[in-house]
Amino acid sequence: MIYKAKIWIRAARLRTLPLSLSGIIVGNAMSIKEPNFSWVLFVFMLLTATGFQIISNFANDYGDGVKGTDNDNRLGPKRVLQSGLLSKEELKQGIFLSSLVSFVLALFSIIYAFGIDSWLYIFLFISFTFLSIWAAIRYTVGEAAYGYQGFGDLFVFLFFGGLSVMGSYFIQVKSLDVKVGVLAIAIGLLAVGVLNLNNMRDLGSDRLVGKRTFAVFLGQKKAKTYHITILIFSYILLLTVFVPTKEPIHWLPLLVVFPLFTHLIRVIKTKAPIAFDPELKKLALTTFLLSILIFITALSGL
Repeated sequence: MIYKAKIWIRAARLRTLPLSLSGIIVGNAMSIKEPNFSWVLFVFMLLTATGFQIISNFANDYGDGVKGTDNDNRLGPKRVLQSGLLSKEELKQGIFLSSLVSFVLALFSIIYAFGIDSWLYIFLFISFTFLSIWAAIRYTVGEAAYGYQGFGDLFVFLFFGGLSVMGSYFIQVKSLDVKVGVLAIAIGLLAVGVLNLNNMRDLGSDRLVGKRTFAVFLGQKKAKTYHITILIFSYILLLTVFVPTKEPIHWLPLLVVFPLFTHLIRVIKTKAPIAFDPELKKLALTTFLLSILIFITALSGL
């Protein structure tokens, strides 16, 4: 029983969870000084985002395993289906149960936020919920999996940035804000950077099995340039939000320039694809750190 639980925890890929929570933290940070801010909603949004990420991880393990993408040529960590630790049927059940739990968590958040009379908002956010579950699964599952057609970067940008940041802010405040939109773009670009590192690491094996990620389209050299560009642009957006403020405490999120700069230097120097893997973890944790720093800054009255 304990051994099986460890396998499911491995399939859930806990190291991916901080990145999935970053947008939720930022969206709630920007609304925390609002008089009707709800900590209950904040917690349930974090739980829902965790659920969506676990769906994606189970589905990714299943989809890449069935297609043969996870094979001995792949440089990343061994997956549970690839290793024979879980069967296809077990992973299907995991996808279904995690989807069900995530839907219930999202539904509670929606009803709690809007009541039972705001049918337009309820319909809109339930639609976003179904879309999120669909996107989590269809990244690698099915003949038309969009992750195999070069659209993974776009979907990560939209869901980890736009929907995560702006959606969570709207649930709390019931309105939108330009500054929040800028932060949504910045967080979305950093999340795309994490995916791009993953795809640069797996570029060779992905190309062999016909998985056409954006990194495969670009090639290693151009994928590096793309990576550098989106991270620099993300930091410029952060500057536009935090530099104009008068209090030095509000510049706290800009401290991520140090790990980001170090990261970019290492990416530029990296030649062996496997060396992208530790940088993937570092960028994901840097993005999470940024969200925490923004949260601390917001508590001080940003």
